[in-house]
Amino acid sequence: MLRTTSAIRCCFMLGASLAAVCASAQNYPARPVRAVVPFTAGSAADSLARVIGQKLSESWNQQMVIDNRTGANTIIGTEAVAKAPPDGHTMLLANISLAINPALYNKLPYDAIRDFTPVSLTAAILVVLVVHPSLPVKSIKELVALAKARPGQINYASGGNGSAQHLPMEMLRLATGINIVHVPYKGLGPAFNDVLGGQMQMMFTGVSNVVQYAKAGQVRVLAIGSLKRSPALPDVPTFVEAGVPGFEFAAWAGYLVPAGTPKDIVAKLHGDINGALNAPGVREKLTAFGFDVIAGTPEQFARLINNDIARFGKLVKEAGIRVE
Repeated sequence: MLRTTSAIRCCFMLGASLAAVCASAQNYPARPVRAVVPFTAGSAADSLARVIGQKLSESWNQQMVIDNRTGANTIIGTEAVAKAPPDGHTMLLANISLAINPALYNKLPYDAIRDFTPVSLTAAILVVLVVHPSLPVKSIKELVALAKARPGQINYASGGNGSAQHLPMEMLRLATGINIVHVPYKGLGPAFNDVLGGQMQMMFTGVSNVVQYAKAGQVRVLAIGSLKRSPALPDVPTFVEAGVPGFEFAAWAGYLVPAGTPKDIVAKLHGDINGALNAPGVREKLTAFGFDVIAGTPEQFARLINNDIARFGKLVKEAGIRVE
């Protein structure tokens, strides 16, 4: 009789636990959800987060709060999410820096694999190489020829060592054998402003940052890093079309949550994010901003992060990139 009573009690407790798990997804989110964006307001990643967040807020009847937690090459914001409660109410909109930073820093306050659970990719932030109009080049071939004729005399800006503006230029340098000078800034905004002002001659940046300036003739766009052209800049060739075989770079962005977040909440988040991306007008708006909208399962996102950690680890080593 005692064993029977214990068995019934265990079954009751197990059933209650399962019910609590199910209820966690059914009732989620129970309060506003914080999306940490480790980039400045107005940046490409911030714009992406706000478009998606608006749709999620509408579907949840709970506010998606954008928290621009910047600094230390995305490390500050990323660490904040790694240490947040794993209940689905804190998310990270990470970009490719999540996979780059392990190669740049000997010790990070988080583990890019162990401390996070991937939820969903959202979009590729397409990058383009832009030059100030004072630089007398109109194509990648002309740029390479000029750089070889003037070794060490052409400068390029970036948002910092190892940033998503620095690495594609190093890829181009290794692919073409040109000798150009890197000038790292403390952030994308100041770097791009100096390209606009002519203090810097060129840089990589997101399509969404340059469309209006390209149309106004304030910068000249030479090529796009993706394998296909962008509808936002249909006349701009890919690097492959421009004569650099095998060149591909796009700064993906996607949502992660702290490791240990219940699987049912991860599954709901994944479905809701993909629903937001496919909502009427959202894909069109993001495409107009210069994003390539993508999705995929959490498992596919996890494989991408692992593959890029290996890929960029190799690039950082070959290029001799150091973070001071």
